[in-house]
Amino acid sequence: MRNRTPYLIAASSVATTKDDTDAVRNVAVESFISQFIYENRPFDIVVREDFTSGRNKRATQLVFGSWAAADRALLAFGYRAEDLKPALSPTSVKKIVTGNGKAEKPEVAAAVRKWLRLPNGPDGSPYKFRAGYDDSDACAVALAYLIREGLIDTEGVVAA
Repeated sequence: MRNRTPYLIAASSVATTKDDTDAVRNVAVESFISQFIYENRPFDIVVREDFTSGRNKRATQLVFGSWAAADRALLAFGYRAEDLKPALSPTSVKKIVTGNGKAEKPEVAAAVRKWLRLPNGPDGSPYKFRAGYDDSDACAVALAYLIREGLIDTEGVVAA
């Protein structure tokens, strides 16, 4: 953020497969986050979307395993994810960033592009986030925090 205007410095994500063991998945997440921190530090704050339970027990286990891996990577560099009060639920992130708490991933990505003023490609196509929209979802969480806390200017920016 510069002069109360958000800018995208870096966005990335890592994917694992169901063929990977939980140990491999967690090492992949921890390694990825460690590398991301190393390449993009320093950070003023680390935030994440709230999560209480997934579609099923297995999905919940995977998310909390990834969180533990992320926390290990953060701690190695002296960071921690803030315990936000109130927490940023998926619905609140969507509502803050798009104006619609039930927005779908493409709508969230479009709103993120608008908030961050991401340029179109040479062919006029919109800025491309990685498949699955995890990068744009992460940007939406950061934007929701900045908007909610009044850290960026919102005048003149119309959500998707």
